[in-house]
Amino acid sequence: MNISQIAKMAGVSISAVSRYLNGGYLSKEKKLAIKAVIDETGYEPFKQAQILRTKKTNVIGVIVPKISSEAISKVVSGISSVLSERGYLMLLTNTENDTSKEIQYLKLLNNNPVDGILFVATMFDARHHKTIKELDVPIIIIGQSYRDYPCVYHDDYTMAKQLTTQMIDSGKKRLGCICVTSKDMAAGYNRTAGFRDALKEHCLELPEYGVIEADFNMASGYEKFKILQEKYPEMDGVFCATDSIAIGAMECAKGLGKKIPDELSIAGVGSTQMSRVVSPRLTTAYLHYKTSGIEGANIILEMIEGGARISKQLKLGHKITQGETV
Repeated sequence: MNISQIAKMAGVSISAVSRYLNGGYLSKEKKLAIKAVIDETGYEPFKQAQILRTKKTNVIGVIVPKISSEAISKVVSGISSVLSERGYLMLLTNTENDTSKEIQYLKLLNNNPVDGILFVATMFDARHHKTIKELDVPIIIIGQSYRDYPCVYHDDYTMAKQLTTQMIDSGKKRLGCICVTSKDMAAGYNRTAGFRDALKEHCLELPEYGVIEADFNMASGYEKFKILQEKYPEMDGVFCATDSIAIGAMECAKGLGKKIPDELSIAGVGSTQMSRVVSPRLTTAYLHYKTSGIEGANIILEMIEGGARISKQLKLGHKITQGETV
């Protein structure tokens, strides 16, 4: 089956079928006639030939750090909703937080037929900067602020500062922090900076041992809280960089006999499903992860379809989800 046969069956010219397949203008009657034949025969155009003609694949590469993360799944859901509606396919790659794999996938997607790349980033090094600069296709960074490139990110600093201030306003004066690596500018550096600045504004001291770094999971939150509690036994509040860390810390605190929130306040980030079912319910911050995916997808399609370079940097807000731990 080829377009000549499609044209004959539909009673139209070969050029009309070609325009239909490539999104060109056709009368409604011709569109319906061609569509009916294609639906009946199950005809699929040869993709490589279309790519050569149009220079477009209608495929967007998406790089994520960990597909099992609830936050990342929301971002991907937002991306998918836009791409599906606009007739694009998504090629999803999962790096498992391996920065070397991020570089490999950036190069792989750049050398294969995709129209653009959506990069859900956690941290950058010199290799990232070099690779991104050498890309031949548009790229949008999601989750991190990245100078000179379009990106969609969250106001992690203000969010962390507000959560910490809420604990202080509730009467807690000796706060600790279970953070993540400062190489992650959003979840690591900015959230920790917001925590520290809230203490400074209220003239509260933070001992050197009052901040400890954890991995992005409950087990690490449990382990690091136990260490922090041993070093800082007078601690009466703890800000955690993620809900998973906070829930692990909470379980450890309860095992040590701590009464929450009377003796110890705990706050997390993410407003995950788990934060709503643990007891007591976790006080946390809701970040618009799905919206970040939607906005990132819209921006990259605007670049692809409009053919213009866009340097838009969009910072999203947040809201505090009041639980029972503060």
